[in-house]
Amino acid sequence: MSKTTRPTRSARPTRPASVTKQKRAKPAAIETAGLTKSYFEAPALAPIDLRVESGERLTMIGHNGSGKTTLIRMLTGLLEPSDGTATVAGHPIGSLEARAAVSYIADQPVFYDDLSVWEHLEYVARLHDTADWEQRAVDLLEAIGLTARADDLPGTFSRGLKQKAAIALAFVRPFDVMFVDEPFVGLDRVGRSSLLELLAEAHRDGATLLVATHELSSIRESDRLVALADGEVLYDGVPGDADIDALTEGIRRERAD
Repeated sequence: MSKTTRPTRSARPTRPASVTKQKRAKPAAIETAGLTKSYFEAPALAPIDLRVESGERLTMIGHNGSGKTTLIRMLTGLLEPSDGTATVAGHPIGSLEARAAVSYIADQPVFYDDLSVWEHLEYVARLHDTADWEQRAVDLLEAIGLTARADDLPGTFSRGLKQKAAIALAFVRPFDVMFVDEPFVGLDRVGRSSLLELLAEAHRDGATLLVATHELSSIRESDRLVALADGEVLYDGVPGDADIDALTEGIRRERAD
């Protein structure tokens, strides 16, 4: 696959502008009412009422099967709720307007078989009318340590490299709300550090972040903590007021096993 001439890395990368940057007033970034999901009468997520304000950084924790991924997939429009309603950036979940406002890093990222990392970046950036995307893409690849693999097919990558490619794709385009599902799995030190900085940068720029993770160290960077267990909310409040040991007991047992 032939290589193309690309910009050199800039001194300080600039995040693409929010898709609703010109609006004077914003609705809640995320709002749910009685949102629930069941599979053959078995509840995966109990009715949940959640309101996340614009610019809020929320960390969601819980053991495997607690409902984190189910909730995120419904909010991104990838999974149909069994009942209830939800909006993202003021638009019904799954609508074109909601999808345009949302960026998503999945637990198991999926790529096109015949597109290189750079071609994926170009596709996503152009799809969202991103200005100066080439410079942003170069900066992202450099930051996460993926520059040398820009012309390779991400579908052939290891778990960690796939996660790095997914991170670059999520941040190359403008967004108001970002959903992140277990982003640190498989990442090396450079990848983890770069992701934390990118999340912090997006938060400073006013984006709303909902990060579901087992990485307990990320809790201290959040404005708000939500803990799920068996599809129900156990805690919703300030991280500093939470009994982290009690809330994460199940997660620690999973790691020990």
